[in-house]
Amino acid sequence: MSARKNPRRMLAIPAALAASTLLLAGCVSNEPPEEENDSMSQESGSGGTTNDEPGETVTIGFSAPAADHGWMGAITRAALETAERYDDVELRQAEATNDVNMQISHIEQFINEGVDAIVLLPFDGDALTEVSLDAMEAGIPVINVDRELSSPFASRATILGDNYGMGVSAGTYICEQLGDQPDAVVAEIQGIANLPLTQDRSQGFADALSDCGLSVSTQVAADFTIQGGETATSNLLQAEPEIDAIWNHDDDQGIGVMAAIENAGRDEFFMVGGAGSLDVMEQIQAGDSVLRATVIYPSTQAADGIKLARLIAQDKDMADLVSAGAPHTIQLHAPVVTADNVDQYLDLGFRS
Repeated sequence: MSARKNPRRMLAIPAALAASTLLLAGCVSNEPPEEENDSMSQESGSGGTTNDEPGETVTIGFSAPAADHGWMGAITRAALETAERYDDVELRQAEATNDVNMQISHIEQFINEGVDAIVLLPFDGDALTEVSLDAMEAGIPVINVDRELSSPFASRATILGDNYGMGVSAGTYICEQLGDQPDAVVAEIQGIANLPLTQDRSQGFADALSDCGLSVSTQVAADFTIQGGETATSNLLQAEPEIDAIWNHDDDQGIGVMAAIENAGRDEFFMVGGAGSLDVMEQIQAGDSVLRATVIYPSTQAADGIKLARLIAQDKDMADLVSAGAPHTIQLHAPVVTADNVDQYLDLGFRS
């Protein structure tokens, strides 16, 4: 059996629980002694220190697709800003590219340089799997971000948004607004219809709507671009003379969606966005458009990847977890942003 197919040759995934001691001192008060609280608060990470305290300098390679829309640009900016906060991180950023072969060559270069960890947002997960396996076999942990690789052995950890959860969150919010209107017309503006992430979002949306007796009346597909959003929405509005709610999967294409709505002079419905752009959050905050909410798809995933790569390379445990090491998979939450909580999320918004 080849080394690549034998999981014993891969980096081990820590799964053992760290030992914990139950303190059974006979206290007459329910409040623990102050000294105990202080001690426990410091026992995050390795060596009794918090994970953010300086450690051994590590070199992290970072590769992501080209910033051809707001969300992807925010992904890269957040990763770079996070790396800059650590004096013990040397970040080597590959040129952002949508050329699969070029991205593969960048990872090969990181392997040849012997970096301590790689944070990878693959343009194509299947295409980047082989070189990621090469990195893992070379002893370099790969932290895979957003788009999954096709082998569980190709990464030490994976950080994902929740596409199905986005749909659930959007559908649940619309149910809260329209659940007592079984004949409500709910429209859906997808991104690229045949992508798995789009299909996951649509499935979550349909499942959530069905819980309150609603369903998608009209579904159109854009292409995650402003022009695509405008064209798809114009067609939608011409086909449906009355609409109660719209879910638009992507706030970047939402610029075109809003342009079509304004051109048509339609405002009888409310709209829920997707991803969490700052532009949309500001419109929600202002309360002067059909935009009522948006669903977060975190643009902080690669930044989380940088922090996790540093932690793994320095052989630290994850703070606030009892289990040893770092999780193999982290899936981030997809909360709904409304006028009631928008202030909480403004710092995470990105410009479309």
